[in-house]
Amino acid sequence: MKKLTAAVLAAIFFVGLAPTADGAEASPDVSARAAVVMEAESGETLWEKNADEPMLIASTTKIMTALIVLENCDLDAQVTVDAAWTGIEGSSMYLKPGQKLTVRDLLYGLMLASGNDAAVALACVTAGSVEAFARLMNEKAAVLGCENTHFANANGLDDPEHYASARDLALITREALKYDAFRQIVSTTAKTVGENTYANHNRLLRECEGVFGVKTGYTMAAGRTLVTCCERKGLTLICVTLSDPDDWDDHKALYAWAYGLYARDDVLAGVTWTVPVIGGVADTVTVTAGEALSVFHRGQDEITVEYRLPSFVYAAVEAGHEAGEAVAYIDGEEAGRAALVYARDVARAEPAEPTFWERVRELFD
Repeated sequence: MKKLTAAVLAAIFFVGLAPTADGAEASPDVSARAAVVMEAESGETLWEKNADEPMLIASTTKIMTALIVLENCDLDAQVTVDAAWTGIEGSSMYLKPGQKLTVRDLLYGLMLASGNDAAVALACVTAGSVEAFARLMNEKAAVLGCENTHFANANGLDDPEHYASARDLALITREALKYDAFRQIVSTTAKTVGENTYANHNRLLRECEGVFGVKTGYTMAAGRTLVTCCERKGLTLICVTLSDPDDWDDHKALYAWAYGLYARDDVLAGVTWTVPVIGGVADTVTVTAGEALSVFHRGQDEITVEYRLPSFVYAAVEAGHEAGEAVAYIDGEEAGRAALVYARDVARAEPAEPTFWERVRELFD
């Protein structure tokens, strides 16, 4: 199949895709000593307060614990509880020696009941010991670019060598969200494992539109720690507050502020184009987006989309083959690109049979 290399350029403009509320520009006032709001897909920080200060993080540690387990374990593997994993101080899923569970069961006990015993069990199952597991946690933190984090245990019990920053916790959560099992577990409000039913401590699952996780935490030294995720209209945000006596209301306020200012839109949704076809059974072929072109932006940003398509195409045309591309710009800066593809086949037209007089003319010619 041949096509012209010269491109046909078209542009459309979207202004104010996300309306902003009165006063939405004002910086949120929160009680947390440290906090951050991050866009999950891009990792862009939207708002911060002391976001890089290393702090005690209590049971929000268990987000990294779950991530390491998800990366290294079969969630359906059977586990027999060792006596050394039971009776751990603090919150518990009440493991019993000899009890048989799956790794998945332990993860529910870890994230819903905030079981410190579940954290020890998962660490030992995954790495052989809590110390070896902590090394895996620190290695992963380095890979994720966490510059103000160090783990000494799997459950978040206070330790001078155990800390993280609000920004680093958001980065860890962003990575964990890539796992469907993690999303399913942290969004579950209650789960029965054996004889026990565990309720999710995260009350924002019920009180804040779009919130689907992630983890609460508290110790006397760390204070209240909270990491949540929220999805509204295709935009997923991560909110972290550390040492925050009013964390529930602060998360609600931060989400209200952020969703009043920011949006993520597929600028190609429902858009089609037509390209002329030469020598085909049809005169034109429809072109559609081969993938979403999702653009993260502030509501008042001007979005320009440039379509690069051939002036025409020779038959035959095959559905799904690339026809060109679309490039999105925010205030003149490239924000993403996506392939444009032919939506259907267009076969080559067979030459028509010559008439009697056309055959006679060919003889004389």
